[in-house]
Amino acid sequence: MSALDIEALARARKLVAPRARKERLWPVVAAAAFAAATALGFATAMILAPPVVTEHVAGVE
Repeated sequence: MSALDIEALARARKLVAPRARKERLWPVVAAAAFAAATALGFATAMILAPPVVTEHVAGVE
C-alpha cells in the first residue's frame, strides 16, 4: 500500500492546473465593424467629392 493518497493527489493536481481560457469574440467583431464603417465612409467621400477639373492657365497657341 502506498503512503500517498491517490485521491488527494488528483484533487491537488486539479486545483493547481491552469484554467482553460475562453477566447473573446467582441474585439474581432469591433475591429471588423470599424473597418467596415471606415470603408463606407471613404466610399461615400469618393462618391460625393466634386469631380477634378483641370484648366490650363496659359492658352497654348
